[in-house]
Amino acid sequence: MIRNAEELTPDTKWKETVWSCAREEDLADSVSNPRLCVAALLPFHHRKPDWRSFERMLVWMSDCAHHFGVEITYVLNADTGYVFNLSEELYEEVIIRFRSLYPDASFISGVTAVGASPENFEASCYHPHLDIAQNYQPSEVMIMTSQALNALGSEKRRDAYFQIAENIKVPALVHALEPAFVPWATPFDPWLLHQLAGHEKFVGGKISTLDEPHFLYWAAMCRDLGLNFVPHSGDDFGIASAIKMGLPLLIGAGVSACPLICAAKKYWRKESFDSRVYKLFEAFQSLEDSVFRLDTKGSAAGYKHSTAEILKLLGIIEEAAIHPDCPDLRSGNEVERMKEALIRPMRMAQRMKIPYYSFPS
Repeated sequence: MIRNAEELTPDTKWKETVWSCAREEDLADSVSNPRLCVAALLPFHHRKPDWRSFERMLVWMSDCAHHFGVEITYVLNADTGYVFNLSEELYEEVIIRFRSLYPDASFISGVTAVGASPENFEASCYHPHLDIAQNYQPSEVMIMTSQALNALGSEKRRDAYFQIAENIKVPALVHALEPAFVPWATPFDPWLLHQLAGHEKFVGGKISTLDEPHFLYWAAMCRDLGLNFVPHSGDDFGIASAIKMGLPLLIGAGVSACPLICAAKKYWRKESFDSRVYKLFEAFQSLEDSVFRLDTKGSAAGYKHSTAEILKLLGIIEEAAIHPDCPDLRSGNEVERMKEALIRPMRMAQRMKIPYYSFPS
């Protein structure tokens, strides 16, 4: 089994490394209090962005984080914010609206390839979003994959990320994901992750997988090798893992379960530990298993619609509508399904006296 970085090659598979055999229990950390990065939903009303609901949602999540002593960083213009459907004007307006509410707070903005060819990679396609996001510092950027970028072999993919980095002026995260979110996506192999983690512009990365514990692989490698690179979990099917390992979350589930996740982060820490946190983990995970459930094509992309239904039920947004150009609409009676999914987490919220999580009276 490979355990030294020098032994990694572009063809190395995770199963060939010691980091694929790591146990979550061996990486447990009940002292750290890492940030919660919430991939903010962009609400819609009458087919247009609902800015009042957007701002109300941000304030609600900020109140949750403050109540439980959690550092929150908002992620704008990511998949939960319909980045693939946004015009450059709307992309920038989201940031401007955020800045009007939080003039000094840093944020993370998703950056993807604008007008890119699915076959031929061009780093310049990332420049429009980079130019906008970096104009509103303090900020960070998350380099979201694109079809042409993802199709490259490991070495050329590494070079492509480095080429994108030439135009980055703020801290940056790389982002890998699996086909449950985008059908052509593939996670990073260990060699590629190590290469990206060694670049001075990339301070961390997000890994979004639902079927394999890549976040655990990342955490084990980075801790074992002492890499100056922070893994952020994008696994909405395994939220508690990041909390238990003392690592950041960067998730859309942070919206629909914000008070519960903030409470869990507090009650897991040694100084304020409450053994009921294990039942809280189960409760909000049961909710997110419904929000991120896979459709018949194996896709969880409809989670944005489910998230909007929950926020409407909580009285945070006016309408449970998605971007008019986004096809990720759930079928059936989603509002009733989400009402049922909320029963267990709301019981735990009531029993643990967790505020900000109840139906409006």
